[in-house]
Amino acid sequence: MERVIDERPGFLPLYRQVYDFMVKQLTNGVWKAGEALPSEQVLAAQLGVSQGTVRKALDVLAQEQLLDRHQGRGTFVSTLTQERSLFRFFRLRREAGGDFGIPTSEDEKITRRPATEREAEVLQIARRAPVYEIKRTRLLDGAPIVFETVIAPASRYPGLDRLGRLPNALYQLYQHQYGVNVVGADEELRADLASPEDRQRLGLEEGAPILQIRRIALALDGGRAEIRISRCDTRRFVYAVSIR
Repeated sequence: MERVIDERPGFLPLYRQVYDFMVKQLTNGVWKAGEALPSEQVLAAQLGVSQGTVRKALDVLAQEQLLDRHQGRGTFVSTLTQERSLFRFFRLRREAGGDFGIPTSEDEKITRRPATEREAEVLQIARRAPVYEIKRTRLLDGAPIVFETVIAPASRYPGLDRLGRLPNALYQLYQHQYGVNVVGADEELRADLASPEDRQRLGLEEGAPILQIRRIALALDGGRAEIRISRCDTRRFVYAVSIR
């Protein structure tokens, strides 16, 4: 095994070096979704550190939802289910403290085209590199509430446009089909007025207000997994975030 621990003064703490090593294993697909990791004792022996150091790194990865730890069973690479993926990133819920809904999709259209200059910059790909543009309407309780546009680099997801109808939770597809783990997101929110396409898809009147959510999804390997623009009708739903 390559040496991953460096005890020179001023270098990263040991647990952080172990953490970085484990992230690299996940990124490179050495440990795959649903797979059990070696025990703490085995990892500690392999890396030449204490079991407590390994445990601390594993605890951080579990807090970040990259690993699942089960008492008496061991530690496993997290697998994104549809519900887990949606509940982690879909933030619209019913008003007055209602629960988060699970959206469905319709009117899906996927197109392969060159990236715009801005898209290429955000996705960290070459100018005019191919991307997939996915447009679809999201529904809660059977009512259209979000017009969603996803821009995904074709280099990460070859053949995406040939898979047929895409699943409700794209992040689950990214992980299972392409080994791309979405672990975070940067979002920007702004108020806007409904465009003609918003009005057509969401059944809105001219001049109706819209909440736009622009998200850059961050992959485990440090790259960008996608750009997602959600145009939301918030007459009956709110964008909810808990800060503790």
